[in-house]
Amino acid sequence: MRVNLLLLALITTVTCGSPQPNIIIMLMDDMGWGDIGANGNWAKETPNIDKMAAEGMQFQDFYAANPLCSPSRAALMTGRLPIRNGFYSTNAHARNAYTPQTIVGGIHQYEKLLPALLKEADYRSKIIGKWHLGHREQFLPLTRGFDEFFGSGNCHFGPFDDVKTPNMPVYKNEKMVGRYYTNFTIDRKSGHSDISQIFLKEGLSFIEEQNAAGNPFFLYWTPDAVHGPNYASDMFLGKSRRGLYGDAVMEMDYCVGKILEKLKDLGIDENTFVFFTSDNGAATYRGAQGGDNGPFLCGKETTFEGGMREPGIAWWPGKIPAGAITHQLATHMDLFTTALAVAGLKPPQDRFIDGIDLTPVLMSTDRTVIDRPVFFYRGNEMMAVRVGSYKAHYWLWVQSGKQPLHFTFCRGQYIQNVTVHDQMDHSDQPVVFNINRDPGEKYMLRPRSAEYKAAMEEISKAVEEHRRLMEPGEPSLNYCDDAVQNWSPPGCEELGYCLPVPPSSPTLCYWDH
Repeated sequence: MRVNLLLLALITTVTCGSPQPNIIIMLMDDMGWGDIGANGNWAKETPNIDKMAAEGMQFQDFYAANPLCSPSRAALMTGRLPIRNGFYSTNAHARNAYTPQTIVGGIHQYEKLLPALLKEADYRSKIIGKWHLGHREQFLPLTRGFDEFFGSGNCHFGPFDDVKTPNMPVYKNEKMVGRYYTNFTIDRKSGHSDISQIFLKEGLSFIEEQNAAGNPFFLYWTPDAVHGPNYASDMFLGKSRRGLYGDAVMEMDYCVGKILEKLKDLGIDENTFVFFTSDNGAATYRGAQGGDNGPFLCGKETTFEGGMREPGIAWWPGKIPAGAITHQLATHMDLFTTALAVAGLKPPQDRFIDGIDLTPVLMSTDRTVIDRPVFFYRGNEMMAVRVGSYKAHYWLWVQSGKQPLHFTFCRGQYIQNVTVHDQMDHSDQPVVFNINRDPGEKYMLRPRSAEYKAAMEEISKAVEEHRRLMEPGEPSLNYCDDAVQNWSPPGCEELGYCLPVPPSSPTLCYWDH
């Protein structure tokens, strides 16, 4: 790939000739590719996100690293596939695992996380919202490189009785300041909550404080209102044509607009790289209460396009061409490597990094595209691979069950011999789709066709190289134990809100998806 002199000058300016750029990653929770107006959503209720796309670069082929929340977030923070960083399970074949309250493990200590690496360039880092890489004290954000934390180690499930199951703690830095439902209220009946506004205020304050102090900063803004059970503040409750889910999306859009507005007001918009995306596809199992995956097949939990194709918008006035659209194949893991490049740093050299540096694409005026494969994992199995226009499924599976039309992970969608309820091994003759012509994965190529053979020739090379270099990490999502739930988190003593811890009895976690 050739990098022209203009591009080289731009990159030099970014890393050497000006103040260190700030970095903001906005990671939504269960938001689908088709939930934003810029990707064609009919309701047109995301004017701020759409404006961000118009002022920046829109990635039409941006992928999550996994079809489920925790592994996807682990990949973003490490630049490595979950199979490498250990965020998977070997308890059963090709099962998605995550970090519920009962999980014993978390992100491995030997993994190098983005905020810790950014410290080498004197960045101040804050995470606001959902962490989900382990809720026990040794896994929390301040132990892994973040300077500040406001949010929770878990999702906002509940309310619970604080007897059999504790409500999730909300942290300010290293100590809890309350729990969801009891202190940070979410009205399950009405859907009302002010939590998104609290997260917004925390983000704006952090930006103002770091700018005043002259610090380069990394803000990892990860609200979870779009994940069920959805919630929204009074300003948005009942406003969307799409119900409560749409209310939550509208509030996220408002928050995105306020954060970008703050950057402009402070005059640091041209020195701040911002990326907007989601952790996985919309949860089709929620039916009309869930999101929109656009033209793509199935949703969250699956390695079909709807489970892993995400909104992807890069924004950096004066650096990224406005109104640009790219078909660069890109993933969450690229945000790790790209953020380091923006900060003038190199990724760790002592391990395999899956993420690539997207700055040549972001700052190009000639539609630069880097040739690279994308691998689709479900648990411990490589399910599919995309190379160029073609995606080959080596394994097919939706979920267990006997009624294909009732598959909740592909609700309302059924493709014969594709959306199957038994795990089907196609390694000897993968099922191949031309994703550009057929984004819904409906029309498989005939194995005898010249197109199939040419596609598989390139895909096979990528898979062979991938497997040659693969060194799976130790799985950290195998064991569960009621005793490790959020009974007595750090800071509970000061609030008088510690709960009795039951006897420890670790068992293998059961993952049915």
